[in-house]
Amino acid sequence: MQTYWRIAELKLNFDLGGQPWDFIGTPTCFITHTHLDHIAALPLYVSRRRMMKMDPPIIYLPEAAIDPCWKLLKAFVQLDRGAMPCELEPIRDGDEIEIGREWLVTALRTRHTVESVGYLVEQRRQKLKPEYLNLSGPEIRDLRLAGTDVTVETRVPIFAYTGDTAPGGLDDNPEMYEAKILVTEMTFVAPMHRKEKIHKHGHMHLDDFYERRDRFKNEAILASHFSTRCSDIQVTRWVEKRIPDMLGGRLRLWL
Repeated sequence: MQTYWRIAELKLNFDLGGQPWDFIGTPTCFITHTHLDHIAALPLYVSRRRMMKMDPPIIYLPEAAIDPCWKLLKAFVQLDRGAMPCELEPIRDGDEIEIGREWLVTALRTRHTVESVGYLVEQRRQKLKPEYLNLSGPEIRDLRLAGTDVTVETRVPIFAYTGDTAPGGLDDNPEMYEAKILVTEMTFVAPMHRKEKIHKHGHMHLDDFYERRDRFKNEAILASHFSTRCSDIQVTRWVEKRIPDMLGGRLRLWL
């Protein structure tokens, strides 16, 4: 019905299907695709930040969505008689966005019925190069003062978000299986739901998780975006029946 996430520790929003008031202060948003349940609150988000005299937000979207979203915002300018100040930035598969000095967000192509991307957030850390591991602190200091680069950057995958996707959106991007936290979709769970049709329309089934249970290295997997054809009780029952151990307790249902 409406998909929106805020990762408060990273000061990032993902998708804009809704916009709770306490999300407004988060200045950067990454959109996976332009279906209404993922972008309906775009004008609300922009307008509220202007009303609260906050800086214009930076919103990253798939490249094909930029012009239509500007038209959408301009229509609301005419309707609302208020400005819609924001930065809409196109993003493509493989693009990397620096968030401060510590974080890096990479766009990864997913598989849906419109142009779509998921996002991987990595923490950038500096690690001492192997050739300097046996040196003392003063020796390393002296090398640094002499202009020698003694460290190499490493990246630790912390958070992955697929948005809506067929299973290929995960399989094509194995980095997502390695992230500390994975937020992904499990739109359908009932055995009678036909997987070939589900995949064609860019979604996943409970069985897709079961078939990939050995690939998930994540500490936590948050499954969401459940079809309204099933109640929360039915979703829980079907999932616990198919995966009784809930992937070692790591699989959690966002109901």
